[in-house]
Amino acid sequence: MRAFLASSIGVTCAAVLVLPSAVPAGAAPDNRTLPAESAGPVDVPGSTQSLPMRTLPATTDRATGEPTRAGTASEQGLPEREVRPFSLVGVVWDDVNTELHGTVQVRTRATTGTWSNWQDLETHNAEHSADPGTAERESGAVRGSTAPLWVGDSDGVAVRVRPEDPDPQDRNAPAVPLPGGLRLELVDPGKDPQQVSATDLGGVTAAGSQAGADGRTSTLAQGVLPALGKAESEARGEAEAGLAPGARPYIGPRPRIITRKGWGADEKLRERKFVYTSTVKAAFIHHSATGNNYTCSQAASVLRGIYRYHVKSSGWRDIGYNFAVDKCGNIYEGRAGGVTRAVLGAHTLGFNTNSMGIAVLGTFTKSNPPAAAVNAVAKLTAWKLGLFGANPRGKVTLVSGGGNKYKKGRKVSLNVISGHRDGFATECPGARLYKKLGSTRTSSAKLQGR
Repeated sequence: MRAFLASSIGVTCAAVLVLPSAVPAGAAPDNRTLPAESAGPVDVPGSTQSLPMRTLPATTDRATGEPTRAGTASEQGLPEREVRPFSLVGVVWDDVNTELHGTVQVRTRATTGTWSNWQDLETHNAEHSADPGTAERESGAVRGSTAPLWVGDSDGVAVRVRPEDPDPQDRNAPAVPLPGGLRLELVDPGKDPQQVSATDLGGVTAAGSQAGADGRTSTLAQGVLPALGKAESEARGEAEAGLAPGARPYIGPRPRIITRKGWGADEKLRERKFVYTSTVKAAFIHHSATGNNYTCSQAASVLRGIYRYHVKSSGWRDIGYNFAVDKCGNIYEGRAGGVTRAVLGAHTLGFNTNSMGIAVLGTFTKSNPPAAAVNAVAKLTAWKLGLFGANPRGKVTLVSGGGNKYKKGRKVSLNVISGHRDGFATECPGARLYKKLGSTRTSSAKLQGR
């Protein structure tokens, strides 16, 4: 997720973002109600603690008596403190167009009383955002933000933000100041919607489905779209597009999808309206950079934490990704608007129009993505890209909306299944996941019958 070059409010829990009416070219707002597969109230309140940072006091090295690097006047943070329970942490600042040049580290105390070591947060997150000039980006509510980090049940925290050291080859180079308005965001994702009845259901996971011994899940009717065979998927896709039978044969079988209701999305958090583009020409693959220290039964909680962080802390209209995949291969509906529709997301700065974003929950810079997750991406792209006639092994031309790799208006040839780094100078989706995209394209195309 870290960008090499980046171009880069908190609001009350009851508030809903109100965005300007302008939308990007090819996109249109939609005032219809939530699609049937996602509808229905859930009671997963959750909460966000937003703590302003301050300059940390200077400290002294015991051996030399000299001031240490930590504690310089330009370093900000918070010392260890007890807080209300939370499970996901991130840092935000006032100006979305300002990059944080430096490092952000947190220590957290588990509810068992054990403190973690210092952990890094990915500081460059602007490339996961709405395109420049769009209503979502220009709403006035969007803030700069790090990637969030999943830390599990915690009730204590410390944070330190250190500016980047000046160029040692240039003694006159000034230090780059930290962004203004730095705040620590502590997210409690709330309880799973089925947690109260878990005993009666025989062990329901956070995904809203019944867990097996291997951590995988079997379908429960509520909150899950069941898998369909290839023939039925093709027939439904043709019917929804108003085409004659057999007109669009290359649609992969629909995989099982856990809906927003299934993972417990609080629909009161997001912007009420939906925004659609004309088609889905490409899929951009991401990692969430939230770390790999979660179990599959916690995946829905991780997703709710990301959702709340994107909306309440970062100021987006909804979660940025169109879909998410966990380490066990479970697939989740992301941004609201309908899983078969061309929903405008906020996942690949400059290339959100006519594309979809799929985030694999985890960090895959140095860790290999599980085979189950990679296979799930192939299944999902075979079906969703097939609905719009896209060949997973093909190329597509997209017009850049502006970013650090391609200027606004430039026509760019990309793989139909691309990594985030193909459209933006970033480490996302992590080197290990990026290496899997070649085989993913092949598997996806085979599932389409190509």
